[in-house]
Amino acid sequence: MKKVLVLGGTRFFGKRLVHLLIESGADVTVATRGLTEVDLPPQVKRLVVDRDDKASLAIAGEEQWDIVYDNICYSYQNALDACEVFRGKVGKYVLTSTLSVYDYAEQALKEEEFDPYTYPLRPGTREGVSYQEGKRQAEAVFFQTDAFPVVAVRFPIVLAEEDYTRRLHFHVEHVHEEQPIGLENPQATMCFIHAGEAARFLQWAGTGSVTGPVNANSHGTVTLQALLDNIAQAVGKPARIQPETAPSDQSPFGFPHSFFMDNSKAAAAGFAFLTLESWLPALIQTIAKETMHAKA
Repeated sequence: MKKVLVLGGTRFFGKRLVHLLIESGADVTVATRGLTEVDLPPQVKRLVVDRDDKASLAIAGEEQWDIVYDNICYSYQNALDACEVFRGKVGKYVLTSTLSVYDYAEQALKEEEFDPYTYPLRPGTREGVSYQEGKRQAEAVFFQTDAFPVVAVRFPIVLAEEDYTRRLHFHVEHVHEEQPIGLENPQATMCFIHAGEAARFLQWAGTGSVTGPVNANSHGTVTLQALLDNIAQAVGKPARIQPETAPSDQSPFGFPHSFFMDNSKAAAAGFAFLTLESWLPALIQTIAKETMHAKA
């Protein structure tokens, strides 16, 4: 039985990961700040940890772990604290990273487009740095410190019905209410991953042989225009796309340029990705039905 620690496993794909781990027979402990009540399987142990406080995180470092999943690492300091706390205490460390470590590009981004092994280290906390820089620093610290085996899973935007950010819901609701949606570049190409697939990938990354940075996204891409066309069809109303709108109407997917990844490293290592077409239209239909029912 593998002994697993999940830092941040109480919502969205982190919660789905915990369920998968329990189903696989793992001994699972979830570490969070303990601020909200979450319904998790009764076998799950709990630790109250402040991820931004090394002394608090050290509580989790008092035990040996086969796998640590870190969904809440956002800075140089977060990563350095983990390297010091878990050195010699973990078999494999899985960092949830992001597409955002890359810069925009018109081609599918491969892992080598951002090299955390040589990226300059800039000590600091998450305050005062962008999300992109915070995640770049986190990766760089883990790989340059080399305290234990690490895989940095680079996810694009993760979608599902229970997405607490409600980014896809925003678009469906705006189309249904016939409100404008601000998009600078409707022809920008994007990739996504479903929350269930993201959880399955994290589980696989923790137990498999893959290490280093690895991209994880569903096969296929979609332009923002095509995404809005699909939503319009599901809702039965046209999407009102505008280059400029009030801030509250700006699309949370409103990238000025294409932003999508190449997942061939993980696919070659044996992970079976879903196709975007196999789940995204169905998800849009589900959210559209929920929205129209709620507004009826």
